[in-house]
Amino acid sequence: MQITITARHFELTNAIRDHVEVACEKLARYFDHISTIHITLDLEDNRNIVEMSLHAKKFSLQSEAEELDMYLAIDSAIDKMESQIKKLKEKVTSHQKKGIKRDAYFFYADTVEKGTKEKPKKRVKMKKIVADYMTTTEAVDTFSELDIPYMIFKNTETDRINVIVRKDNEHIELLQP
Repeated sequence: MQITITARHFELTNAIRDHVEVACEKLARYFDHISTIHITLDLEDNRNIVEMSLHAKKFSLQSEAEELDMYLAIDSAIDKMESQIKKLKEKVTSHQKKGIKRDAYFFYADTVEKGTKEKPKKRVKMKKIVADYMTTTEAVDTFSELDIPYMIFKNTETDRINVIVRKDNEHIELLQP
């Protein structure tokens, strides 16, 4: 991470430089893909203005703070940047989880591939099925009318996913978790 500090209208001291570097290291623990941070410290009249620009792989963030003390302005800008990074990180992780989100209306079957040198891998198809809400008796009646090997439904009595499997022409089996 490269930190660039620019001072306008005043001489940059080592104490302020060290304070900025320590504060920027605080941001690196939230997100490790930060490439550059550019900080502009400006002194206008009695106002201390800090403008901060952060660049990472796929995004750029900016924050700005104005205080009567330069150290307070730096801390305020860092806090604003920290909240933006947390918000961005939460947004990225929530979008990633959205693809594998477990929804109450769907039943998910996972793909399993196992094999050795003697036996080739078996591929299991993955299906996404809408689980209809119904009682056990309704499910058995519906299943009896259809010519399918199994049926998945959400039991209204227990509010859980159940499976009905056809054993042979006369017998069916109800699987409850």
